[in-house]
Amino acid sequence: MTYRDPRSWVWAEALELLRGTERLQRRLFQVGAAEAPGWEPPVDLYETVDGLTLSVALPGVAASELEVSLESGSVVVRGERAFPVEYQRAIIYRLEIPYGRFERRIALPAGQFQLVDRRLANGCLTLDLRRMG
Repeated sequence: MTYRDPRSWVWAEALELLRGTERLQRRLFQVGAAEAPGWEPPVDLYETVDGLTLSVALPGVAASELEVSLESGSVVVRGERAFPVEYQRAIIYRLEIPYGRFERRIALPAGQFQLVDRRLANGCLTLDLRRMG
């Protein structure tokens, strides 16, 4: 079947609606959703001459909503992306951007590291970590 065949595109649309419904259901009806983070932001981790650089994609997250910590060989980034107030009463046709609480725990390579710089620009949190010793 090709997309010229109505059965094909109707089936494709139905599958897309099901996928969207499943994504929405996972976000809205998580067990323990009040305490548990609802999503994990994507990250990149680079080793440089001086240490490590970690980039976390967080568009729409305010710096005041971020918490960064070093915990037993990992960097933990926590926070919340608030749903825009102006859309809270809107009819939603597609909702793919995750909102609510998030947490990302990134295991670091062996060694001791110290957080030396933290920048939030263009929707990306960049953390510079220096290797100790």
